[in-house]
Amino acid sequence: MPQARNQQEHALQLEEQVQRYDRIGFETDEAVGRRKRQTQENVRQREFGKRCDKRFASKKVLKPAERKECAEVLKEQYGMSIRQACSVVMISRSLFYYQEKKSSDDELILTVLNKFAELHPTYGFWKMYNIMRSKGAKWNHKKVYRVYTELKMNIRRKMKRRLPERVKQPLNVPEKPNQVWSLDFMTDTMHSGRKFRVLNIIDDFNREALTMISDVSITSARVVNELQMLCDEKGKPEQIRTDNGPEFISLALRDWCSKNNVEHVFIQPGKPTQNAFVERFNGSYRRDILNAFIFTNLAEVRFMTNEWMENYNTERPHDSLGNLSPKQFLLKHQPELKHNYELS
Repeated sequence: MPQARNQQEHALQLEEQVQRYDRIGFETDEAVGRRKRQTQENVRQREFGKRCDKRFASKKVLKPAERKECAEVLKEQYGMSIRQACSVVMISRSLFYYQEKKSSDDELILTVLNKFAELHPTYGFWKMYNIMRSKGAKWNHKKVYRVYTELKMNIRRKMKRRLPERVKQPLNVPEKPNQVWSLDFMTDTMHSGRKFRVLNIIDDFNREALTMISDVSITSARVVNELQMLCDEKGKPEQIRTDNGPEFISLALRDWCSKNNVEHVFIQPGKPTQNAFVERFNGSYRRDILNAFIFTNLAEVRFMTNEWMENYNTERPHDSLGNLSPKQFLLKHQPELKHNYELS
């Protein structure tokens, strides 16, 4: 009897194992089928995504309007429902159904912005907007910026500034002081490797160095300031001659010349000989100072430059001036200034 009972218990355990294995096998087949269906659906969605990417390969699908456009393509060309299309491109159905409401002011704002872009291509959004507000426009900056971005004007535009045509001007010797001033920049390097610049301004009549400004940076505003100080001291010139450097073609210098009735003459690009008086001066300064000494700081540059300029104006003879210094030549042609120079 104990043996029979043991055999019966063994049979019951074996039956339970078989049932469990069958149940596991059944569940495994069902899970495999479910995974297959999920895999097929994922593959189908990836295929839709790839086709959509090919359709919009020229741009990134980032903005809501572009995502909505993708959803419309999925719905119309691939037969997806709106819910599925919105799910693929990750937008809400409310955005899909939303209809844009354009303001009646958009056309006027567009016209104003296009006009600014044509007249002032380097102006940014805030400069345009502030000018619009100063002229009485009441538009909110967000509305103006929306139209601004629709025009793709927020994309930085790299453009080379076109110079107007420069006409060659004769290099005549002036007949009196303050008739023509010539301006030019020079560049050199200190012992530390740091660059510095020198702004030279001379009077073409007697080749006198009116000022020599040394600094690591000389902006157009600094040029205007130096010119104004010279005008207060020596009087205004009738004309100034420069090359086409950024400081000389700036609005600041143009406005100063217009305000003071000073004619601004530009030489042709790549023709430094058309500004020969100051170029000759630059050569002398470079040979005597810049090429002769090694500078460790700006104080040394300014000290040596001022000392050299004083010697150049008062003692150094010039072949073109009949072996006279600039101030001696000026006194010879204008004796009434001799008393003033003796007092100074």
